[in-house]
Amino acid sequence: MLTPDIALSFFGVAVLLALSPGPDNLFVLMQSAMWGRSSGMYVVLGLCTGLVGHTVAVAVGLAALFAASETAFMALKLAGAVYLVYLAWGAFRAPATLSAQEGPPAQSRLRLYQRGIIMNLSNPKVSIFFLAFLPQFTDPDRGSVAMQTLSLGALFMLSTLLVFGLVAWFAGALGERMQKSRRAQRVLNWTAGTVFLGLALRLALTER
Repeated sequence: MLTPDIALSFFGVAVLLALSPGPDNLFVLMQSAMWGRSSGMYVVLGLCTGLVGHTVAVAVGLAALFAASETAFMALKLAGAVYLVYLAWGAFRAPATLSAQEGPPAQSRLRLYQRGIIMNLSNPKVSIFFLAFLPQFTDPDRGSVAMQTLSLGALFMLSTLLVFGLVAWFAGALGERMQKSRRAQRVLNWTAGTVFLGLALRLALTER
């Protein structure tokens, strides 16, 4: 099991990592600004769910096998890049319409949640990062390494939920003000599309 000292130090590092600029928090920022705070939180929940997959992959050894396969790495990162291009296209084409809706409809909530999952799972660098990062805080002398890894993954998800949740809240508040102006919406949509294209290019050029 994790000791309180290990858990606290890991959580502190995880919070700092979540605060550092990266594709996931940029994604949350733009989605929240475009669709509002509630929508941003569904994206955050999707990202956290994706972290479950990466954590389990490390715990059972799948991440190590994946990291050794150039083909798997290439296929996953290209799939993620294509998905980001698809989101960019949608942002560029999004209409500038004024709406007083309090939150996204049920179907949109599921779609936003799925976006977060796909965004996270389609980034092979996350699995490789977890593979290098999590074992530094495990010790066979403290019991099952797999259970320690799962516990660390849960702490990482908690830090992500807290930090990205704050990003979604503040970006969503700003975005909801911008929804009152069609011109501001158009600027926001094109900014989001440009950011998504940049993230797609960055992911496509990522090396192991």
